[in-house]
Amino acid sequence: MRKLSVSLTVLTTVLSAWAVLDRSTASADDPVTLKIATIAPEGTPWEKQLKQLKQRYEAESGGRIRVKLFFGGSLGGEKALVRRCAQGTIQMAGVSTGAAASLIPELNTLELPYLFRDAAEADRLLDEVVKPRMAKLLADKGFIFGLWAENGFRSFFTKGHAIKSAADLRGLRMRSQESIPHLNMYTAFGASPQPIDATNVLTSLQTGVVDGFDNTPIFAFATSWYQAAQHVTLSEHIYQPGLILISKQWYDSLPADLQRVVADVPAEFVQQGRQGVRSLEPLLVKNLAKAGLTVHRLDAAQRAEFERVARTSWEGTLAKSGRGARALLKAIEAARRH
Repeated sequence: MRKLSVSLTVLTTVLSAWAVLDRSTASADDPVTLKIATIAPEGTPWEKQLKQLKQRYEAESGGRIRVKLFFGGSLGGEKALVRRCAQGTIQMAGVSTGAAASLIPELNTLELPYLFRDAAEADRLLDEVVKPRMAKLLADKGFIFGLWAENGFRSFFTKGHAIKSAADLRGLRMRSQESIPHLNMYTAFGASPQPIDATNVLTSLQTGVVDGFDNTPIFAFATSWYQAAQHVTLSEHIYQPGLILISKQWYDSLPADLQRVVADVPAEFVQQGRQGVRSLEPLLVKNLAKAGLTVHRLDAAQRAEFERVARTSWEGTLAKSGRGARALLKAIEAARRH
């Protein structure tokens, strides 16, 4: 009986060894599934960019990577996508930096109001200053940096109240992204920020839960939020980058050649994505007016007032944004001066 037991043990060990060997062989030969999820709707430049990324990955991997795309929040809101990516249940998440900051608080720095003067400055500072500092910040929370994407400069949309000065926001119930710099900015303006997930904003506008929101013209169109607004003030108060996060758990499981395919996205691909969004902005603003919204443009004095009030929220945001937040801001401001 003892001899039989020993024999079974040996057999089990041998079979286990063969199973491990077989799995390693299969992982080298079988296609790797890559799920990329975002709240961005279909029919947008974001869909186009992700489909191009899918084509790139599948072609450069020789078909060893098979990409599945999920749009419109079909796998959850932004914060849920960030968590699922960290856990490895999805392999990539296309989100705003505001959402990514829920697990990587230092990224709140990038959404301080009036941090970036224009898109060209934002591109330079993100590419040359921020990106090189991202690796450790992301790895500590379970991510690998994928690439920058674009949401753009956010502006105020309101239902019955035209926003022409900072004081006009006082007392309004404004939908806020569930993000520290956004909540603090609204508080500085004297508004009542209502943190609502993107998937529930249109209903909240239609039912009167909120008086307005802020986002980019392209996002307002893509989500149909503009349909519930009567005014848009082109305050351009927060430049919001998009970010494609890669699950570190998944990335580390890939062979080295596939890691290079996934992580080495050329700069021109990123810039094409940015320009794809930006090129639509003038047309979208015209279309907002055609749709019946009154478009308000700020003069230099009005913009300076918005900036002065909004910047009073910086300190409160930095205090809640991790040990590296101030160092990141210092690096950005130092690079701006050169």
